[in-house]
Amino acid sequence: HTEVKIRLTAKAKNEQETDEIIEKVENEIKSRLLDNVFGVDDETMERIVAILLSMKKLTLSVAESCTGGLISNKLTNIPGSSTFFKRGIVAYSNEAKVELLKVTEEALRLFGAVSKQVAEEMALGARRSGKTNLGLSVTGIAGPSGATDVKPVGLVYVAISSETDLICKEIRFNGDRVKIKEQTSQFALDLLRRYLLIK
Repeated sequence: HTEVKIRLTAKAKNEQETDEIIEKVENEIKSRLLDNVFGVDDETMERIVAILLSMKKLTLSVAESCTGGLISNKLTNIPGSSTFFKRGIVAYSNEAKVELLKVTEEALRLFGAVSKQVAEEMALGARRSGKTNLGLSVTGIAGPSGATDVKPVGLVYVAISSETDLICKEIRFNGDRVKIKEQTSQFALDLLRRYLLIK
């Protein structure tokens, strides 16, 4: 699963008392889970990211390999996304990574397409290519083939580039190809959300 949903229900004498009970429990959950809570009711991760980008007046370009455009799809499902989302590049092949994102042949040769170095170069390339404040990238092995002993199915790198920061996270997911793509897209959006909360 890419997220955990908690449903709160309460029984009281009237609606006002019920709402007060729920609000108290909701606040307690938020105080314990802190920034692990991204929304309430029907909020989605991409909607929260959209709100944060809009509030901070920041623009974003995305470079995707293993997710094949899923992150861009989620972001463009949000009405008004053209104010912050400028470019989505699906660079699936090594040639595309070099040509469209200026990933170096050296990084691909030394570290492979699924690596911290290439993820960082992809994020940097996306930001520069789109002339945006932020670049977000993902590269990984969605399976079922393409794995090695060192790089198993589900290994993913997610990177964020800004003018001042270049961060990259390594994560390992389980499941089939579709599940790994979904988990990767959600993790990437969550990493961006957490980054935006402290910037």
